[in-house]
Amino acid sequence: MLKLYHHPMSAASRYVRLLTGEYGEKPELVEERTWERRREFLAMNPAATLPVLIEDDGAPIVGGIVAGEYLDETRGVFSRDKRLMPEKPVERAEVRRLTEWFMEKFDAEVTRYLVRERVFKLEMPKSEGGGSPDASAIRAARTNSKHHLRYIGWLAESRNWLAGPRLTQADLAAAAALSVLDYLGEIPWESEPAAKEWYSRIKSRPSFRPLLSERVRGVPAVQHYADLDF
Repeated sequence: MLKLYHHPMSAASRYVRLLTGEYGEKPELVEERTWERRREFLAMNPAATLPVLIEDDGAPIVGGIVAGEYLDETRGVFSRDKRLMPEKPVERAEVRRLTEWFMEKFDAEVTRYLVRERVFKLEMPKSEGGGSPDASAIRAARTNSKHHLRYIGWLAESRNWLAGPRLTQADLAAAAALSVLDYLGEIPWESEPAAKEWYSRIKSRPSFRPLLSERVRGVPAVQHYADLDF
């Protein structure tokens, strides 16, 4: 049995949820507000970051990328043509490069700021960093997001899926990151039709349905968020 400590607006958490969905797993979800620094959570992950995946009360598996590798080694290798990692080492390297791009670079330049300013600050008390959004941080993140969306569009035009001919972990990492921004209405899809078409394919997969049905209290989703034809 899998248990996932997550937050619905954590892109890395969404990534792990998509992976488990693709492999037919339904983890128990435990929503974690990392800024509360719960003693029990810090005992599992002193860095107080999400996600944390636990299987059968075993050792904590910390981080989206690490959890993705764990799921590939424990589920993917037995999934044959449904495995989300290619067989050839050089192709796996490309998947890992893009997964890191969206889980780390994209997060550091875009997602982290928009989610913190537009979502987390509404939930956090002032003593823990809550308060009014920082407009300059939002503007910088929006500027950065245009470059990332353009790159996704280029990848989608060049390949059938982002890392090659088949769906891989890289697609799910990118889709997880974009889904958070799409919830907030932060993506100008009309500017990159190839990226939009690729995302529409991902969005239509059964693994995506739980994400599309969720709502964050006090933060309404943009009107088209759950629409498959948007």
